[in-house]
Amino acid sequence: MQEGKRQKQVGALLMEELSSIFQRLGLSMIDGGLVSLTAVKVTPDLLEARVYLSIFHAKDTAAVMKKVEDRGWEIKRELADRVKHQLRRIPILTYYNDDTLEHADKMEELFRKIKAEKPPDSDSAGAGSDQ
Repeated sequence: MQEGKRQKQVGALLMEELSSIFQRLGLSMIDGGLVSLTAVKVTPDLLEARVYLSIFHAKDTAAVMKKVEDRGWEIKRELADRVKHQLRRIPILTYYNDDTLEHADKMEELFRKIKAEKPPDSDSAGAGSDQ
């Protein structure tokens, strides 16, 4: 189901505010890894928000997610102070690990390996046989 206009507006507002909250609380760098918000998806009733976090170069992503969830009350309290005039109710925040960056990195590594294993003459031999 496609997101409505209000869902997108609230999601963008939450993403902007949460990004600055994460930076202020020092949650953008945990255990030597970079934590960034990739998306915030809001339910149609605007009561729940899924916050997708990209964790890059962290030793243990589960530990990073645990640290973020442990400070969830602090994040929500600050978020409430910032958006209390724009939203009637502050949505329940649920955090998810967005591993698309990791997946893309693994795919790039596989492509590099395939390219390294492929003999360089195979392209020129195929082109010469057409003539």
